[in-house]
Amino acid sequence: MSAPANGHINAGTMDQLKERGCTVVTGGGHAIAVFCHDGQVYAVDNRCPHMGFPLDRGSVKDGILTCHWHHARFELSSGGTFNPFADDVRTFPVEVVEGQVWIDPVPPPRDEAGHWRRRLEDGMEHNLRLVIAKAALGLQSAGADYREPLGIGARFGTTYSAAGWGAAMSMLTCTANMLPHLHEEDRPRALYLGLLHVARECAGRAPRFTVDPLPTSETRPEVFAGWFRNFINVRDDEGAERCLVTAIERGVPREDIAGMIFAAATDHIYLDGGHVVDYANKAFELLDHLGWDMAGQALPSLVHGMARARRSQELSQWRDPVDLASMVWQARDELPELLERGSAHTGSWDGEDALADAILLDSPDEIIDALKQAVLHGATPQQLGAAVAHAAFLRMARFHTSNEFRDWDTVHNTLTAANALHQALKRTPTPELLRGVFDVAVSIYLDRFLNMPAQRLPDPAPASLPAGDQLDQLLDLVDSRQQVEECAQAVSGYLDSVGPPGDLMATMGRMMLREDSGFHLFQIVDAAFKQFQERQGTQSGRHVMIGLARFLAAHSPTPRAEGQTYQIALRLHRGEDMHE
Repeated sequence: MSAPANGHINAGTMDQLKERGCTVVTGGGHAIAVFCHDGQVYAVDNRCPHMGFPLDRGSVKDGILTCHWHHARFELSSGGTFNPFADDVRTFPVEVVEGQVWIDPVPPPRDEAGHWRRRLEDGMEHNLRLVIAKAALGLQSAGADYREPLGIGARFGTTYSAAGWGAAMSMLTCTANMLPHLHEEDRPRALYLGLLHVARECAGRAPRFTVDPLPTSETRPEVFAGWFRNFINVRDDEGAERCLVTAIERGVPREDIAGMIFAAATDHIYLDGGHVVDYANKAFELLDHLGWDMAGQALPSLVHGMARARRSQELSQWRDPVDLASMVWQARDELPELLERGSAHTGSWDGEDALADAILLDSPDEIIDALKQAVLHGATPQQLGAAVAHAAFLRMARFHTSNEFRDWDTVHNTLTAANALHQALKRTPTPELLRGVFDVAVSIYLDRFLNMPAQRLPDPAPASLPAGDQLDQLLDLVDSRQQVEECAQAVSGYLDSVGPPGDLMATMGRMMLREDSGFHLFQIVDAAFKQFQERQGTQSGRHVMIGLARFLAAHSPTPRAEGQTYQIALRLHRGEDMHE
């Protein structure tokens, strides 16, 4: 018996194979199913690419191999699938020499990164969570940069959503922001979850049709800013979008583009409960990852939401029993003069903690006055944003569980708005955007009932366990409900023990990723990571992580269904048996 080449596997004679119909051989790390059909021999990987079940148990008819378990169908000669939920099965070269069947156990080479890019696009288009998980793992294994799946998800999410930028696109951007802080093995899981939410949000939606730029030679940033702000003011999303597309196309500097978007986002009080500034900030953070070339697609997707947003000056709680809206308008009107007078003291102000405490007062007059005084004493826009974000996290850290469960979302919404404003002010510290500190501070004031009574912060007390054991204990705690204070104490003890801050962030990221996490969980983890990075070793940093721990514990455990899908994909990626 002679083989056609070294390393080939003998699958028996043609007569034997015709009698059996199928046989399984092993070699080269593969189990290979060899079929005889209509006088021809075909060899395919015996693991169904869908869920890993053995294909030799399947049936063959008219050149189509059908898996016995989930009925995935494959064209036998090429391995190509008829079902997007599966995948193409790998084929192996076959030779018949003197009646003997020989299989080359080395499948034809393929572009792994290209293959998984295409599969991710399939998964997004058909909203197939297992395919998305496999693609995230496959791209990482192929050495693809995280920006490849991120870009696929971003282009899909900004195309197939007629309403424009939504929660899922923010979640995808949160994922990209969190990646450097996660354990390496958690990064594909994070990408999978971010991409999955985009696919779900866009499923069945009409695409968003883009507009062409104006046929103009106008390039002055101030002209575009005036047009854009006016269109948003009168809720003309079509005019605003064409203005923005034209500004980007004509090469208006990106800082001016950011300035006009954030100015329009703060021309009215606290648009859509802070979501307008939050979404705008997230869109620019996405561009930080993918590059400005994506601006023409990402930024116009913000416009519809900006123009149609609810304006808080129209809401009763901002008008009655105290006319908070008028107080904010007045403070906004005074801001230019305050900034001019405070410019002589820029760099000398160091009162963030005191200002954060003042923002938590029960008097809106005192809160607004404290902000004005900070401006007069030289506080920078970035410092003011940081103080407001600190105050918002303190609300969370002191949130009492006697409140209704849904009230976690109330305090969370203000917190993420405060973080977004802070991040945006670091990017675009304009007087127009700075107006937003009054809006967010008043929202923090409106949430004051959530701290009545105020939950006591954990007392400083270093934990007795080694740092790694403390983190394992933290993960164990959220396997049970109602561990809010226990988790807060565990995080406090870890910080007091001066455990590595990066390990704590990675563990809290894993806490979120293990759950069936939605919009708010992605937002708060991203916000907490950003705020904690700037505050490591400080009391305000401790407050941030305690607030995050309490929120995560309150929302854990969930059924963890998304994690189960990911674990199936991971086991398939590792080559584990799934059917035993």
